[in-house]
Amino acid sequence: MAEVPASPGGGCGSHESGGERSPQSNVREQDRYLPIANIGRIMKKGLPANAKIAKEAKDTVQECVSEFISFITSEASDKCQKEKRKTINGDDLVWSLTTLGFEDYIEPLKAYLIRYREVIAVPPQLLMISKL
Repeated sequence: MAEVPASPGGGCGSHESGGERSPQSNVREQDRYLPIANIGRIMKKGLPANAKIAKEAKDTVQECVSEFISFITSEASDKCQKEKRKTINGDDLVWSLTTLGFEDYIEPLKAYLIRYREVIAVPPQLLMISKL
């Protein structure tokens, strides 16, 4: 199993800083996390219309989602390196999810990949016509 890098600052403090860099890497903290507005929008979809979400809750979910993505991607990256490939593809991510025990995500992700591949196989000109 792949080793996951620790969160910047050991999981404490704000990760919406103006571009602080982690001592372990040259990646800006703001580039490690999904945008907080997107996180909040997704969280609100699962709640009643009048529900409020605390900033701390959004920050926590933002950090957890980013760690999850890092965890899955790291495992897929290790597989690609062993196979002497430089590009991670959707099948590598499915393999990674399976290997790490996230079987519940496999079928929806496979269905999405099939649909995605069908759409990208269609010439862009035809996609534009079908939108009219």
